[in-house]
Amino acid sequence: MGRLLGIDYGTRRIGIAVSDPLKIIASPHSVIDRKKTPDYLSALKELIISLEIESIVVGLPYNMKGKASAQTNSVLEFISEIREKLKLDIQTTDERLSSKSAEDTLKFKGISSSRNRGEVDKTAAAIILQEFLDTQR
Repeated sequence: MGRLLGIDYGTRRIGIAVSDPLKIIASPHSVIDRKKTPDYLSALKELIISLEIESIVVGLPYNMKGKASAQTNSVLEFISEIREKLKLDIQTTDERLSSKSAEDTLKFKGISSSRNRGEVDKTAAAIILQEFLDTQR
């Protein structure tokens, strides 16, 4: 029984979250900084192997009216790339307001979101994954 990997994709950073083996709870895990790690696919593959990931959940950023945007298209290209290279099941879920929710969560914990963008990204990934898990029950 494998885990799920949640992804909050951004042009600079990829926020990563992981579910527990029973697929009940999502936890923030890490961030892949694409500027520091140009071969982010290899970094993702290593995580998938080491964490025994069976499927990936990627947040799709729609605008507030539910329409696709330039960022939505960028995420869809990313999904095509990882689907082709990693040969893993990939699910998508609406991620509207996940970054805002992550910032609010960090603010509540006393963590500055402006100085901790990586924390925002991995927390957003956990929110995306948790929302997906909650719809699967």
